[in-house]
Amino acid sequence: MKFQLSAISCAFVASMALINPLAQAETRVTYKSAKSTSSYYQMAVQISEAMKQGSSGNIIVTVEESQGSVQNVMEAKVRGGDYVFTTPPVLVRLAQAGKAMFKDKTDPKFGEIRALFPIPSLTMHFVMSSKSGVKDFAGLAGKTILLGKGSFGAKEGAKYIKLFGLEGKVNLADAELSNAVSALKNGQIDGFVTAGSFPAPNVIEAAASTGVTVLSLSGDQIKKTKRTRLVIPAGTYAGQNQDIITTSLPVVAYTTTAMDNDTAYALTKTYWAQKSSMGSSAAWWNGVNEGLMPNITGKIHPGAVRYYQEAGFTLSAAQQ
Repeated sequence: MKFQLSAISCAFVASMALINPLAQAETRVTYKSAKSTSSYYQMAVQISEAMKQGSSGNIIVTVEESQGSVQNVMEAKVRGGDYVFTTPPVLVRLAQAGKAMFKDKTDPKFGEIRALFPIPSLTMHFVMSSKSGVKDFAGLAGKTILLGKGSFGAKEGAKYIKLFGLEGKVNLADAELSNAVSALKNGQIDGFVTAGSFPAPNVIEAAASTGVTVLSLSGDQIKKTKRTRLVIPAGTYAGQNQDIITTSLPVVAYTTTAMDNDTAYALTKTYWAQKSSMGSSAAWWNGVNEGLMPNITGKIHPGAVRYYQEAGFTLSAAQQ
């Protein structure tokens, strides 16, 4: 009798594993994010925790620090099916076309990049110390600014400086963005540029500890950048009494076709299921909704497509 019960139990467990393999197997992925001081690194940690909680511990996400979105895309050439990374969709398009920072670096592997889900958008912050007295971009002339190295924010900041006629008029500090807040406190720099989603941790720290002014862009300046206008509401940062008018750029979590469909499905489904919970502890998640899906301009992973179809999301032909 004991033998028969044991045999039946084993058969039952085996049949359940066949019916729902995701419930039994542990899924491990690496999530390549951003610098450890950035809002996007904090988001990655939150996603890691949410994935574990939402899957009852079956999805384990290991967060990796990164020098920026360009590095994340480049590593897609050599990483395996457990690789997830974040970047603005425009960088994926440039990599696939071998243009801009990917010129002479193109690779067939870039064509295998597939989207999973949107995350909060990059938000440009030009952060100036209150002591600098700078209130607008014209006031940057003669000041020392830290852009950082290699990140999208650093490249975007340099682009804006050139677009606004400040190239050669601004002193650029040779340091990593991770040193920005301490350098601002010590008076070694007058300001720094960061592209983290708001509220950005390094801007929160700077505003609370030394006092800052985050510069607003005019309508003409926003038009020159060819980016999307975004408003950071008054009160987001300490001492911020007015709305900040700035620019934003969509950001998406990607993988490659090397990831199996079941893993892509599980990651995407768990992300959306846990988004409200993440939003209760971090405000930047509350702006993520189905309305951001058109920002995914390339193909979505088939496993993720399966979830979106089940959930009733509208996808374009180009995304499928």
